[in-house]
Amino acid sequence: MTVGSKYVKIIEWSDTDNCFIGSCPELFYGGCHGSNEREVFDELCDIIEEMVQLYKEDSKPLPPPISGKELVNKLQKVA
Repeated sequence: MTVGSKYVKIIEWSDTDNCFIGSCPELFYGGCHGSNEREVFDELCDIIEEMVQLYKEDSKPLPPPISGKELVNKLQKVA
C-alpha cells in the first residue's frame, strides 16, 4: 500500500463537461477528466502519488486522509 492509497478518490460524471472528473478532496479538487471512468481513476491515482511526493520534497506535512466513518460523517454534514 502506498501513502496515496489512503486518500479518498472521487470519480463523478459531469453533465456540464460531458466527461468524468476525478478529484481527491484532501489534496485537490478536479485533478483530471476524461471519457473513460477507469482511465480517469488510474490518472487520479498517479496524480495523488505525485502530490504526495511534492509534499515530501517541500518538507510539508500531508493533510490527514479522510476514510471510513470519518468520511461518512463529513459527507452527512455537507448534505
